Amino acid sequence: MPTHDSPAVQDADAVATLAGGCFWCLEAVYGRMRGVTGVQSGYTGGYVNDPSYEEVCGGATGHAEAVRIRFDPKLTTFTELLEVFFAIHDPTTPNRQGNDVGTQYRSAIFYHSDEQRRAAEEVIGRLAAGGVYGATIVTEVKPAGAFWPAEIEHERYFERNPRQPYCVYVVRPKVEKFAQHFADRTKTAST
Repeated sequence: MPTHDSPAVQDADAVATLAGGCFWCLEAVYGRMRGVTGVQSGYTGGYVNDPSYEEVCGGATGHAEAVRIRFDPKLTTFTELLEVFFAIHDPTTPNRQGNDVGTQYRSAIFYHSDEQRRAAEEVIGRLAAGGVYGATIVTEVKPAGAFWPAEIEHERYFERNPRQPYCVYVVRPKVEKFAQHFADRTKTAST
């Protein structure tokens, strides 16, 4: 079943859904970001109800690995979430992030309001105009739909498996890049 968020989480200004490759990476980064109150890995953007990890990895469900982020708009903005998003993944490779290949690894922003759609289009436009990547940004901008939570073994995967090779060579560098480039946006003991 799709997630059923509490009324506070249903507020369009307090939830974001992003896909940018493996959800372990996104969850690990956003879990460290100031103003983020929760991150859940899952599947969205497809046409099969309640898909499994194996089905999504098979590429036949149309889903992307994604994260649903709950955030406090008084502490961070949707645009700030997007700035981090575009810094930690490659938005120019269709259906691919590094060695992860397939539609499930596509770059996508699933917006929850017209304001989020406009913000996504503005950030993409600014990055494209600035030639930041030297290639066309292929990130999809689509309305949010059903979000299917990933299996329990995917929750907090990086924290529970820091020595697993994928975590060492793929997840950790993204977490370190976030910490280096967005030090002012990392959580501290008081936030």
